[in-house]
Amino acid sequence: MFTIGDFAAFGRVSARMLRHYDAIGLLRPAGVDSATGYRYYTADQLRRLNRIVALKELGFTLQQVGDIVDAKVGPEELRGMLRLRRAQLAQRLAEDAIRLDAVEARLRIIEKEGHMSTDDVVLKTIPSVRVAELSAVAASYDGPDITPVIQPLYGQIWERLGMAGVEPDGPPVAYYEKTDGEAVVVHAAVTVKPDQAETGDFQVVDLPELATAATIVHQGSMDDADQSMQILARWIDDGGYRSVGYAREVCLAFDPDDESKWVHEFQIEVTRP
Repeated sequence: MFTIGDFAAFGRVSARMLRHYDAIGLLRPAGVDSATGYRYYTADQLRRLNRIVALKELGFTLQQVGDIVDAKVGPEELRGMLRLRRAQLAQRLAEDAIRLDAVEARLRIIEKEGHMSTDDVVLKTIPSVRVAELSAVAASYDGPDITPVIQPLYGQIWERLGMAGVEPDGPPVAYYEKTDGEAVVVHAAVTVKPDQAETGDFQVVDLPELATAATIVHQGSMDDADQSMQILARWIDDGGYRSVGYAREVCLAFDPDDESKWVHEFQIEVTRP
């Protein structure tokens, strides 16, 4: 048998941690010297220790660790837990990266406050257009909620248009509808010919004319779209207008390999109070 110090060294944990595991009944020593109180462990107990350490690193509480170890979980089940945990951590990293990108974009807006010109805003009429579309609901109008909804929708609509042999007759148009709560209905649409009929694989709708729309052309990544939208907001407020609903996003240029080459026109209906 091994002293607690030697066993801790072989298990790559601290003796203090082993004492804690003993105190809570997670890993009892194989024997305790009645005279000195020294704890002793066997090599076989490394198996239990290995499982405890692995499960703890996977984020389980010590209570959960004890329940799992006592259930005699095997290596394959532990590996499955590891795969699940790895996927969860990867998802968290991706979400954190999105948050950091959003903060970076917001900081760029702050840095340009007072220097954003509204000269590029154009007031015009947007004619009615027929589109083929798919739609889904996002939790809110926030970018991190919109992106994971609209990207798959566009992948699906392009695939379905191709399978149906439908040729686009203009640019893609993303638009949004309010609901009773914070959620929004996201529409991933593609301009089609005026006589295009619905096939069942997608919806065909006629986007109504916007008699008076404030518009601005946004160049570059959609991560910086808020900057262009805030220029629109400044123009609308300075001109004494009121906005109606959410802006349409018309994709004028798209490069899957270089977001700096993206070009979108934002179109938002405005009225006089």
